[in-house]
Amino acid sequence: MKKLVLLSLFSCLTLLASADGIQIVEAQGWLESAYVKFGLVEGAKSYHAYIKGGQFGDFTKMDDQLVRNYGSYGRADMVGLQAGTYEMKIVPVDAEGAEMTAQAGSAANLEVVNYSREGFAFKDGYAPGAYNSDGTLKQGAKVFYVTKNTAKTISTTVTGAGSNPCVGLQAIIAGYEKGQDKTPIAFRFIGLVTKEDLDAIGSSEEGLQVKGRKADSELNMTFEGIGDDATIKGFGFLVRNSKGVEFRNIGIMRCMDDGISLDTDNSNIWVHHNDVFYGPNGGGDHAKGDGAVDVKSDSKLVTVSYNRYWDTGKTNMFGMKSESGPNYVSYDHNWFDHSDSRHPRVRTMSVHVWNNYFDNVAKYGVGATSGSSVFVENNYFKKTKKPILSSQQGTDAQGSGTFSGEDGGMIKAYGNYFDKSISNFKYYTQKNPASTGYDAYETESRDEQVPETEVTRVGGTKYDNFDTNASVMYAYTAVAAADVPALVTGYYGAGRMNHGDFSYSFPDNVGNDTSDSAYDATLGGLLDNYKSALVGIFGDENASGGGDNGGGDNGGGDNGGGDNGGGDTEGVILATFDGAPSHSIFTVGGSYGDGKITYGGTYYKKGVKLNSSGSITFTPTKDYSMVLVLATAKDGRDVKINGEKTTVSGTTNTEGAYYEMEPIAITAGTEYVITKGSGESIVMIIKLTPANGGTSSINEELRMKNEELRKKSEGFSTAAVYNLNGKCVAQPTKGLYIVNGKKVLLN
Repeated sequence: MKKLVLLSLFSCLTLLASADGIQIVEAQGWLESAYVKFGLVEGAKSYHAYIKGGQFGDFTKMDDQLVRNYGSYGRADMVGLQAGTYEMKIVPVDAEGAEMTAQAGSAANLEVVNYSREGFAFKDGYAPGAYNSDGTLKQGAKVFYVTKNTAKTISTTVTGAGSNPCVGLQAIIAGYEKGQDKTPIAFRFIGLVTKEDLDAIGSSEEGLQVKGRKADSELNMTFEGIGDDATIKGFGFLVRNSKGVEFRNIGIMRCMDDGISLDTDNSNIWVHHNDVFYGPNGGGDHAKGDGAVDVKSDSKLVTVSYNRYWDTGKTNMFGMKSESGPNYVSYDHNWFDHSDSRHPRVRTMSVHVWNNYFDNVAKYGVGATSGSSVFVENNYFKKTKKPILSSQQGTDAQGSGTFSGEDGGMIKAYGNYFDKSISNFKYYTQKNPASTGYDAYETESRDEQVPETEVTRVGGTKYDNFDTNASVMYAYTAVAAADVPALVTGYYGAGRMNHGDFSYSFPDNVGNDTSDSAYDATLGGLLDNYKSALVGIFGDENASGGGDNGGGDNGGGDNGGGDNGGGDTEGVILATFDGAPSHSIFTVGGSYGDGKITYGGTYYKKGVKLNSSGSITFTPTKDYSMVLVLATAKDGRDVKINGEKTTVSGTTNTEGAYYEMEPIAITAGTEYVITKGSGESIVMIIKLTPANGGTSSINEELRMKNEELRKKSEGFSTAAVYNLNGKCVAQPTKGLYIVNGKKVLLN
């Protein structure tokens, strides 16, 4: 019979540090990612996460920055995954850096699915951003982990930049503006990052500026959130002259003006799975800020999908007065959660609006003006009294004023659901027009064209039938309108993973435009006072707030795991304690250089450059045997250790261009300074092995304590075993369960 180790009874929301090993309390696959939440282990200073499945044939170590501390529990998220089934393993690491393998825990059968790539951004098989169409990182992609502590310090060399290395998030982005570097690059946001945390802002109106050298310059750039709580606050994004940019899984709060503004000559842009909240309170019709996501100034081939808009005011503006069109945009699976207007408002462009959920929209849904063509297909309009408007005709031409005094745009509608129970509901088609005309030309089938004889009352706009033009349209599969609410609000639906870490319930009432669209002071206060629950990155000495060494060339993430999408070590300096990597004890002076070696089956890219200003300083806490690995060694394979020349007389690997020295004994409590020898060199690895060669005393103590608990454990019948979701489990495996009202751990 399996044994259940009895734990103290405590709240399901609280995890205590355990001496019995890792407790996996939640684990799931999501969209090209997977995560585990786990309990903490006594004696562990940090944790390593490994993943197997999909593109990983065996367990592969994840980047350290993906394993985070939330105080009472830990969480690890892996991104860049192909669709498939995965297993994730968490291994505690003791204070000496040794993996406590006996206390490891794992979660299997994590099902990962692909993001939907249906839309104009993917035309002709194009893959926007730093990722391939199968979800994996593109060849040679760089990865940077952006936290409140690293946004100013991440750095890399950008070909053609005005000065190198480029230091700070905005500085790296600006380096790409010169147009000479096409290296795919992913910026992974962790926790809360505010405007004050940034090194600079490129736009005084929006915040971070992403800009190419000229119109439609290819950037291969992704901005993504890790987990369900990645949030930016106090700034947004301005995108110009850019091709191939992606924004995903980010919460945007209190931006400066627009949340994301695609402004001027952009193409193949993908904005998806974000939560967009209020901007700054500017009073009047700007009380909720300005645009949430705007597409304008000849931006084209854009997909805006699976985003959740939280009571936004002017939600999406597509097109300004200067465009000539058609500038194709796809707009699908978005959740307009009590938002007001512009879902979207379209000028000149040809836009496909499909499978969106209009949930208590206050003013109006889709609005078309200025010669635009809009296909509104299989959307669900709940309590939206003006679902579709064409400027100066139909519903818009009635009453006092219009949503736009511009010429009309032509709208084709098919397969939509309208909640007509709401008071003052209005919707007119060519089959039941008002005296002022109709809002949309409604077809009997998806492929039916709008006749050329149908034109807008003001401006004489014809529908361009882009949606039936095979050379223009993309392949897609729309669900019936009745299925949209469940799909859009479901697990793979709109907004961030698991619907994010922010929750608020809107009063589900609809009256007149003024009260519906009023600024919600309660929601605004929650946004103003929002704080991240993140404590930091495990193993980081400055962990509170998100990690002080979180990515880039000097933080362990410059290549995001190498060619296989994750797991390779890029780090500057590597110390291995019984095989477990860490570099927190080292102080590095000078700069870093490319080493590009493969050592022990692992690829390392950057090392510490020992030139006239380069140095590595550390003080070990115990006696070690130290091995140095150099990538280059000009004018003699030697370095100075505390001023004494030390020759690298061990293995020489000419193929991999690295040099491995013989072990040197170093003493606890002694400061060691490694500097330049006869010539410049690059130190890739400092390998430290305990002098006694044995298991750490802490690890052994925990092992003995765990064995004692095993001997004292009681057996339970599995007939009344429940998982943490309250479901009876007939054949429980390793993990936490509820037995006789008590929480127990099955080993």
